[in-house]
Amino acid sequence: MRIAILGAGAVALGTAAYLAREGHSPVVWSPSGAGTRALLSGEPLKATGAVEGSFAVPAEAQIATAVDGAQIVLIALPANGHRAVLEALAPCLVGGQVVAISSHASFGALVLSRLLAERGVACPVVAWSTTLTSGRRRGDAEVAVSTVRGRIDAATVPARDGAAAIGLCREAFGDRFLARDSLLAIALSNLNPQNHMGIALCNLTRMEKGEAWGQGENVTPCVGRLLEALDAERLEIARAFGLETRTIFEHFSLSFHVPEGPVSEMNAQMAREGRGGEGPRTADSRYVLEDVPYGLVPTVRLGALAGRPAPLHEAGVRLFSALYGRDFEAQNDLLGAAGIEGLDAAALGALCRDGHAPGR
Repeated sequence: MRIAILGAGAVALGTAAYLAREGHSPVVWSPSGAGTRALLSGEPLKATGAVEGSFAVPAEAQIATAVDGAQIVLIALPANGHRAVLEALAPCLVGGQVVAISSHASFGALVLSRLLAERGVACPVVAWSTTLTSGRRRGDAEVAVSTVRGRIDAATVPARDGAAAIGLCREAFGDRFLARDSLLAIALSNLNPQNHMGIALCNLTRMEKGEAWGQGENVTPCVGRLLEALDAERLEIARAFGLETRTIFEHFSLSFHVPEGPVSEMNAQMAREGRGGEGPRTADSRYVLEDVPYGLVPTVRLGALAGRPAPLHEAGVRLFSALYGRDFEAQNDLLGAAGIEGLDAAALGALCRDGHAPGR
């Protein structure tokens, strides 16, 4: 199957290596072009860790060429690049192509739904709660894959196309997708923002000084309790919307293959097994620059809409804004383009289920 991957970071390259290993035909496109120079010149993609091998993965310089003929288009880049890529992608799509967003943030699927509705083009958009792989990019054409996730929650806009669209994702990426009823469930299923908030906040000086530090071993009992409290806020918001979402304990167990227990103990086991991961070595990390505006901010807004305030999430937004000297809430450029402003809970639920209608 031809699958276009939009992005060239660790997740994009790790996913490309996985797909090539499974016999599919991934093609990679980078918004800036910088991340695909080696692949464009014909160098093989080398992967180590959870995916091992050297793979012939082509790249394209133009998004239209990458998307042409692809059955699935996977958006695999940080959320702060989603708006520009969605606007570049929408004119290239034809009816019936499936778009997957890995991992979904800030109702980006509704942004693409609106852009497609304006063109009168029908493409299912599948929102993933997390990424297929995690890891680190090691060179121009090399990626270290730390894990291939065993379970990914997913929902489709419009929901009526979910069975076919998620079925195609299973065919390409493996039988690992748990179908959720609504995009709203996925909006409250991405645990990276809350987890990264606690980890970054409690290890910020390590990041700012550029230290080398293990992430799993530094999710100490105090940090673990913070992550669990953040998770309790998220789960309470989901319950207010009548939604069931995965807990932080289930997330770590299914994603990193460790028994359920206190979050600090789960991370400690991952560290003992050499799978604890490396902490960010810079304050200019996606743990803050992506996850605060595109993860914490939407959760705070959903909590307010549901009548379930999220004071720890809100405190995270305010603390990081003060620490970095910027307004992270104002930096989210997806929420305003999604067409959700002014909607009540019922109207938001309907839009998440049906998407934007043509001409809207």
